[in-house]
Amino acid sequence: MRHRLRGRKLNRTSSHRKAMFNNLAAALLKHEQIYTTVPKAKELRGVVEKLITLGKRGGLHARRQALSGLGGDTKLVEKLFTILSERYRERPGGYLRVLKAGLRFGDNAPMAIIELVDRDPEAKGQDSGPSIAAENTEETAEVAA
Repeated sequence: MRHRLRGRKLNRTSSHRKAMFNNLAAALLKHEQIYTTVPKAKELRGVVEKLITLGKRGGLHARRQALSGLGGDTKLVEKLFTILSERYRERPGGYLRVLKAGLRFGDNAPMAIIELVDRDPEAKGQDSGPSIAAENTEETAEVAA
Protein backbone atom coordinates (compact mmCIF):
# COMPACT_ATOMS: atom_id res chain seq x y z
CA MET A 1 0.00 0.00 0.00
CA ARG A 2 1.15 3.53 -0.79
CA HIS A 3 -0.40 5.33 2.18
CA ARG A 4 1.22 8.72 2.84
CA LEU A 5 3.87 8.29 0.14
CA ARG A 6 4.16 11.46 -1.92
CA GLY A 7 5.62 11.94 -5.38
CA ARG A 8 6.23 9.75 -8.37
CA LYS A 9 9.35 7.61 -8.68
CA LEU A 10 9.39 7.93 -12.50
CA ASN A 11 11.38 4.66 -12.71
CA ARG A 12 14.58 6.40 -11.51
CA THR A 13 16.83 6.30 -8.48
CA SER A 14 16.50 9.15 -6.01
CA SER A 15 19.78 10.77 -7.09
CA HIS A 16 18.80 10.57 -10.76
CA ARG A 17 15.39 12.03 -9.98
CA LYS A 18 16.91 14.90 -8.01
CA ALA A 19 19.40 15.70 -10.79
CA MET A 20 16.67 15.49 -13.43
CA PHE A 21 14.42 17.92 -11.54
CA ASN A 22 17.35 20.32 -10.96
CA ASN A 23 18.03 20.31 -14.71
CA LEU A 24 14.36 20.67 -15.66
CA ALA A 25 13.89 23.49 -13.14
CA ALA A 26 16.92 25.33 -14.51
CA ALA A 27 15.65 24.94 -18.08
CA LEU A 28 12.18 26.11 -17.12
CA LEU A 29 13.44 29.20 -15.30
CA LYS A 30 15.78 30.01 -18.19
CA HIS A 31 13.30 29.57 -21.05
CA GLU A 32 10.08 30.08 -19.05
CA GLN A 33 8.44 27.27 -21.08
CA ILE A 34 9.51 23.65 -21.73
CA TYR A 35 8.06 20.54 -23.36
CA THR A 36 8.15 17.31 -21.34
CA THR A 37 5.97 14.39 -20.28
CA VAL A 38 2.87 15.00 -18.15
CA PRO A 39 4.09 13.14 -15.02
CA LYS A 40 7.43 14.98 -15.07
CA ALA A 41 5.65 18.30 -15.55
CA LYS A 42 3.30 17.66 -12.65
CA GLU A 43 6.17 16.74 -10.33
CA LEU A 44 8.31 19.65 -11.56
CA ARG A 45 5.58 22.12 -10.67
CA GLY A 46 6.20 21.69 -6.93
CA VAL A 47 9.97 21.99 -7.29
CA VAL A 48 9.84 25.25 -9.27
CA GLU A 49 7.12 26.81 -7.15
CA LYS A 50 9.29 26.29 -4.06
CA LEU A 51 12.21 27.96 -5.87
CA ILE A 52 10.08 30.97 -6.83
CA THR A 53 8.88 31.24 -3.23
CA LEU A 54 12.53 31.27 -2.13
CA GLY A 55 13.11 34.11 -4.59
CA LYS A 56 10.22 36.06 -3.16
CA ARG A 57 11.48 35.52 0.39
CA GLY A 58 14.93 36.87 -0.43
CA GLY A 59 17.92 36.77 1.89
CA LEU A 60 21.23 34.98 1.82
CA HIS A 61 20.01 31.62 3.09
CA ALA A 62 17.21 31.49 0.50
CA ARG A 63 19.70 32.43 -2.22
CA ARG A 64 22.02 29.60 -1.19
CA GLN A 65 19.13 27.12 -1.12
CA ALA A 66 18.09 28.21 -4.63
CA LEU A 67 21.69 27.95 -5.82
CA SER A 68 21.76 24.37 -4.54
CA GLY A 69 18.47 23.57 -6.26
CA LEU A 70 19.60 24.97 -9.61
CA GLY A 71 22.93 23.20 -9.87
CA GLY A 72 25.10 26.22 -9.05
CA ASP A 73 23.95 28.49 -11.89
CA THR A 74 24.41 32.00 -10.49
CA LYS A 75 22.81 33.76 -13.48
CA LEU A 76 19.58 31.80 -13.02
CA VAL A 77 19.58 32.54 -9.29
CA GLU A 78 20.02 36.23 -10.09
CA LYS A 79 17.07 36.08 -12.51
CA LEU A 80 15.02 34.25 -9.89
CA PHE A 81 15.72 36.80 -7.15
CA THR A 82 15.28 39.91 -9.31
CA ILE A 83 13.00 39.49 -12.33
CA LEU A 84 10.82 36.57 -11.26
CA SER A 85 10.44 37.60 -7.63
CA GLU A 86 9.18 41.04 -8.71
CA ARG A 87 6.87 39.54 -11.32
CA TYR A 88 5.17 37.27 -8.79
CA ARG A 89 5.40 39.56 -5.72
CA GLU A 90 1.60 39.89 -5.33
CA ARG A 91 0.71 36.34 -6.42
CA PRO A 92 0.19 33.97 -3.47
CA GLY A 93 1.06 30.82 -5.45
CA GLY A 94 0.26 29.05 -8.70
CA TYR A 95 3.20 30.34 -10.71
CA LEU A 96 3.11 27.54 -13.30
CA ARG A 97 0.67 26.20 -15.86
CA VAL A 98 0.69 22.65 -17.29
CA LEU A 99 -0.94 22.29 -20.71
CA LYS A 100 -1.44 18.87 -22.23
CA ALA A 101 0.14 18.62 -25.68
CA GLY A 102 -0.88 15.28 -27.16
CA LEU A 103 1.08 12.05 -27.35
CA ARG A 104 4.72 11.42 -28.25
CA PHE A 105 5.18 9.64 -31.57
CA GLY A 106 7.70 6.99 -30.50
CA ASP A 107 6.16 5.54 -27.35
CA ASN A 108 2.74 7.24 -27.11
CA ALA A 109 3.70 8.98 -23.85
CA PRO A 110 1.41 11.87 -22.85
CA MET A 111 3.27 15.14 -23.37
CA ALA A 112 2.78 18.55 -21.81
CA ILE A 113 3.99 22.12 -22.03
CA ILE A 114 4.85 23.57 -18.64
CA GLU A 115 5.23 27.33 -18.52
CA LEU A 116 5.38 30.22 -16.11
CA VAL A 117 2.19 32.23 -15.75
CA ASP A 118 2.73 35.74 -17.24
CA ARG A 119 5.90 34.49 -18.92
CA ASP A 120 8.18 36.59 -21.10
CA PRO A 121 7.88 35.35 -24.71
CA GLU A 122 11.40 36.66 -25.47
CA ALA A 123 12.97 34.14 -23.05
CA LYS A 124 11.80 31.13 -25.08
CA GLY A 125 14.50 31.18 -27.74
CA GLN A 126 17.54 31.67 -25.52
CA ASP A 127 20.65 29.55 -25.96
CA SER A 128 19.94 26.21 -24.34
CA GLY A 129 23.57 25.27 -23.74
CA PRO A 130 25.03 25.17 -20.25
CA SER A 131 25.70 28.70 -19.06
CA ILE A 132 28.73 27.82 -16.90
CA ALA A 133 30.56 26.20 -19.84
CA ALA A 134 29.72 29.18 -22.06
CA GLU A 135 31.27 31.56 -19.52
CA ASN A 136 34.47 29.46 -19.42
CA THR A 137 34.82 29.48 -23.22
CA GLU A 138 34.26 33.24 -23.34
CA GLU A 139 36.99 33.77 -20.74
CA THR A 140 39.34 31.49 -22.67
CA ALA A 141 38.64 33.38 -25.89
CA GLU A 142 39.37 36.70 -24.18
CA VAL A 143 42.68 35.42 -22.81
CA ALA A 144 43.70 34.05 -26.23
CA ALA A 145 42.93 37.37 -27.97
